[in-house]
Amino acid sequence: MDQPNPPLGWSSPELPLCAAAVRANPYRFFPGRAAKRLASEPPPASTRHAVYRDVSFCLLCPLRGGLKSDTTCLTQRPNSVNTPNDARDTTTDRAHLLDSFVANSSWAGSQSVALAGDASRRRYHRLTDASSGRTAILMDAPPEAGEDVRPFVKVDTYLSGIGLSAPEIYAADEQLGFLILEDFGTDVYDQVCVQHPEREPELYDAAVDALVTLCSAEPMQGLEDYVPRMADLALSCYRWYAEPILGRDMADEAVAAKAALQPLIDSLCPERVTILRDYHAQNLLWLPEREGAARVGQLDFQDAMLGPPAYDLISLTTDARRDVSEQIRNRCMMRFCDQLGLNRVDFTRQAAICSVQRNLRILMVFARMSLHFGRINYLDLIPRVWGHLQRDLDHPELQALAALLRAHLPEPTPSALQTLKEKCGTIPTLQ
Repeated sequence: MDQPNPPLGWSSPELPLCAAAVRANPYRFFPGRAAKRLASEPPPASTRHAVYRDVSFCLLCPLRGGLKSDTTCLTQRPNSVNTPNDARDTTTDRAHLLDSFVANSSWAGSQSVALAGDASRRRYHRLTDASSGRTAILMDAPPEAGEDVRPFVKVDTYLSGIGLSAPEIYAADEQLGFLILEDFGTDVYDQVCVQHPEREPELYDAAVDALVTLCSAEPMQGLEDYVPRMADLALSCYRWYAEPILGRDMADEAVAAKAALQPLIDSLCPERVTILRDYHAQNLLWLPEREGAARVGQLDFQDAMLGPPAYDLISLTTDARRDVSEQIRNRCMMRFCDQLGLNRVDFTRQAAICSVQRNLRILMVFARMSLHFGRINYLDLIPRVWGHLQRDLDHPELQALAALLRAHLPEPTPSALQTLKEKCGTIPTLQ
């Protein structure tokens, strides 16, 4: 079990990050380990609000999507906690502000246990009310480190409004970046599937049903369209994955690849739905006591955008962190198409395009997490991502793009990955 923290006002040095906790969501925590922020320094002022998070990573990028800066606040707001003015004005450490926030909420006096963090600068605690035994999750998202809880609050409200299970927000101080959230427990999808493999079809069926609910709803207002960014983000893999391995500039090859990829992206269906962009087994919790799509607890959705219906299904079935069988992939595809009345042949083509784009971008992200942030363990996930990419490049309508990518991009052999590992943490800028 985790060791209870001292009072919330207490601050301790950060502990070394264990490999298993590098990408644990707030509801996965590890014995004897406090959470540690993965990013080692605050972002430049020009990218303060450019925290781009997808497929379980944190990437500072000026091409951030998500909520527009001029989005009107929703009329429905969670319970607001007014941290005393003297606490807001003080320059004392953040732990004091956090302590004051909790003390002025209905969770005053609760016990706190640090949870393993995710790949961002956010930190989490599990709060336990001593009298009732109720629990909640305390999120600490420092604005000075580029975090902003307002998109989370807005998307949370939207998801709850369409009948999906997003955590209820018990208390919030959006200015300081503090939230107290409903605790969905510890039944993370990937763990349940390992412990009870016979239940995997049921869990994935429910996850698909939640996506059907999302795609059937009126899209969330105020979100940007992801599609115009797709090609450039995908082909950043030349700069961050291929060039460090091959040791040469590949700008011309990237231009040629974009000329082949962009028409495919342009051919995606014009319909736009709300996409969560990080919809996979480590961000979903199993809530069997609920019914229908509400059995799927939603996490890590603050970077929602507008995009093609296939995108989140691909996130689920071409998981960068666990193997999803062909049987489950096909089952999900058929269930999704049947419930939404989609043509399977056309949808398979669109899914292949989305998968290629997504996995090219993940190659970039995982390489960049190692080269810039020093997170070398991300490199161990690249062979699985490469396998997803090769499978979907086999689609007959992607032959021209496949020929270019297979000629340009090096396979992640042990030697290639070792080259990346030797350069871990050596690129100091985000250019």
